[in-house]
Amino acid sequence: MKRGRLAFLTGTHIVNDLYQGAVPALLPFLMSHRHYSYTAVSGIALAASGLSSVVQPLFGLLVDRHRCSWLIPVGFLTAAAGITGAALAGSYPLTWLCAALAGIGIAAYHPAATSEARAAGGQSQRAMSLFSVGGTLGASLAPALVTLVVGSYGLAGGWLLAVPALVTAALWAVQGRWRRHRGPAPATPPTARAATASTHRDDWRAFGRLAATTVGWSVPYVTVTSMLALHIQRDLHGSTGLGATALTLLTLAGAAGTLLGGWLGDRHGRLTPIRAGYLLAVPALAVVAFAPSSAVAVAGAVAFGLAMFLPFAPQVTLAQDYLPTRPGTASGLTLGLAMSVGGLAAPLLGRLADAHGLRSVLALVLGVLAVALGCALRLRDRVLPAPEPEPGPLPEPVGGTVG
Repeated sequence: MKRGRLAFLTGTHIVNDLYQGAVPALLPFLMSHRHYSYTAVSGIALAASGLSSVVQPLFGLLVDRHRCSWLIPVGFLTAAAGITGAALAGSYPLTWLCAALAGIGIAAYHPAATSEARAAGGQSQRAMSLFSVGGTLGASLAPALVTLVVGSYGLAGGWLLAVPALVTAALWAVQGRWRRHRGPAPATPPTARAATASTHRDDWRAFGRLAATTVGWSVPYVTVTSMLALHIQRDLHGSTGLGATALTLLTLAGAAGTLLGGWLGDRHGRLTPIRAGYLLAVPALAVVAFAPSSAVAVAGAVAFGLAMFLPFAPQVTLAQDYLPTRPGTASGLTLGLAMSVGGLAAPLLGRLADAHGLRSVLALVLGVLAVALGCALRLRDRVLPAPEPEPGPLPEPVGGTVG
């Protein structure tokens, strides 16, 4: 039952983060079809990532007060509506608002789904890594889906981008009805995490160090994924195809790193993949920044993707154990910072790149990553009793609540 629950949640994570990856994938088409400027498309990207980072902790607070499993389907359906609307919108303000709506949906999904995944997997770092890699796969599939749909049918065919969310929502509803027909669920007892909260206090100081570490993760990762292809093409004279290949390999290495980080966390403790990830990421990024050739830069990008995602899943469970009475807030803040802070810094780094070149920006974020390494080495583990999965059906009808 736990495995089925986790697999279902991982599938919803693929769909949700598909729409997170669809935002940057849509930008080139918006520029070519609607003649938006770089400033205009940067504003659209900020509408999605910036608003998402602000509201995601608020959804975490809501999840801490109520189970709110309904936020899972509502989240990815809202994200799909926003992306579809951005493709079909006829004006820039409406496109901006739709991108913001997508960001809200993405933010609504993560705290609820991450809390459910932790309940399904308990203390297993591998379980959280499996759930986390779903998001990585979804984001990596987004460019191909957007290119296929918009490249074939234009922005007017953008409604097809909603199909994955609609299919997943239908499966959610069907599974919920099937479980209800099996008989009434027993009354929900207090979870192990609720019992833990009575004897363990939130450690905000330790969580603050982890949050600083996560910010130091986000800025280099988002910067490298945004500038890697340009760095290979402009600074190292590689082809456009090689730049795209480097991005694909970085994403696949990130998926492998997520799974490896979960395995290492279960065998050697979760601080092992966290510290190892940052220790390996610093020299890998140095290779990317100062590579003498495009081939060396691609190799550095693969090593960078693998290293950066070793800590990803263990950081989420560690955040939840630092704040045992607020697991939704912990996951909301951690994932919000990881996925959004780098996006907020992107316009400033873009201006720096225009003035001083891409290598200067990569060298700067290498310093940021070195600071994150220092924070990671100061982290201490905190192992609490694992929460037990709550009985009853996982999916609920969209709009329902659990108190």
